[in-house]
Amino acid sequence: MSAKKKDAKKSQDNVTRNIVIGTVAFVLIFVGGGIALSKQSESKISQAIPSSVDESNGYGITFNKGLAGVPKIDIYEDFQCPFCKQFESANLKYIESLITEKKAEVTYHLLSFVGPESVVAANAAACAADENQFLSFHGTMYANQPANENSGEWSKERVLAIGEAAGISSQSFIECVSSDKYVGWVQKVAVAANDAKVQSTPTVLINGKDLKDTANIYDPNQFRKAVEG
Repeated sequence: MSAKKKDAKKSQDNVTRNIVIGTVAFVLIFVGGGIALSKQSESKISQAIPSSVDESNGYGITFNKGLAGVPKIDIYEDFQCPFCKQFESANLKYIESLITEKKAEVTYHLLSFVGPESVVAANAAACAADENQFLSFHGTMYANQPANENSGEWSKERVLAIGEAAGISSQSFIECVSSDKYVGWVQKVAVAANDAKVQSTPTVLINGKDLKDTANIYDPNQFRKAVEG
């Protein structure tokens, strides 16, 4: 391997390692801070959860739940994570086809490792799920991912505008985003992911097995092969 290639690989490894370290640190800060805050002022944090989720699958947003004879896909992601955008850009249409054609059970675990704007985004995605518009919102958010994390780009107002671009403009959606209706749920997802030993985003499981050691999830052909066996 040339020195140039070695340097490039080392740089990529450092980026990946820093993401993992950063995500673990944020889970501890967010979960710890969230638990402390909820004990001190529980009434100020909504503990509502989207009607379509429950504790059994880590509070994830699931499509085709309980569908028999199909692969079960768990996707742990953070809307601000650039590698999550890379994964979604490569596989979003395929994953959506698995959902609409009922060829897989797919669960999205919306994490907030990167920072406070990830919390705003995850809360809004849950609000979109209430409107049966999660997939549309999900794809539009990644299409509008800011170049820099926690840059102030994803304010509630901006996220509402993205929601409108995705076809969601109901008063209930606006109120849900504006009131932080599901911030307590975002905390629950973070705790569940931490308990599941998820330490980086994206993390993708097929039938409970992490793909990181068996397939390149950014390669559509490899990801499809992993799903379809």
